[in-house]
Amino acid sequence: MATKAFKSEKIDEIKSKVEKAQVAILTEYKGYSVDEITRLRRTLQKGGGDYMVTKNTLAKLAIKGTEYEILADMLKGPVAIAFGYEDQVSPAKAVSNFIKESKKGVILGGALDGKLLSAKEAEDLAKLPSKEELYAKILGSINSPASGIANSINAVMAQLTRAMAAVRDQKTA
Repeated sequence: MATKAFKSEKIDEIKSKVEKAQVAILTEYKGYSVDEITRLRRTLQKGGGDYMVTKNTLAKLAIKGTEYEILADMLKGPVAIAFGYEDQVSPAKAVSNFIKESKKGVILGGALDGKLLSAKEAEDLAKLPSKEELYAKILGSINSPASGIANSINAVMAQLTRAMAAVRDQKTA
């Protein structure tokens, strides 16, 4: 049986994760092995997140008074929480990909900006492009007109060069 000090420590640990999280995704981890959970946790940590399996009562106490308190009703059964600290999309994407690969578990829902997400909305969040992909698209859009102008100028110069070469070849013949 866990001591009161241990429980208090766990609540503080969960609370610290909740306070710095931008998004929380709830998943059912039923059927996962310890190795699978560890692999998912490592994947999330690489993307600036974390995956936490904890007692629901401790999680409910930790989220009380935070914007994630709306998740309290969903904390039933074998539930784990994926947190995203740097990006809102990457945790949902990592969890969704992991569930597709392992064919175990489901996304139950989540919370983003103080709003409750249904399972469908959390899945939709996973389908959004990541921050890096959006940055690449924006840079491509910004760079596209400049590339077009440069290509047009190069085409005019190439045509002028070919015309001058044709005139030169005509005069020497």
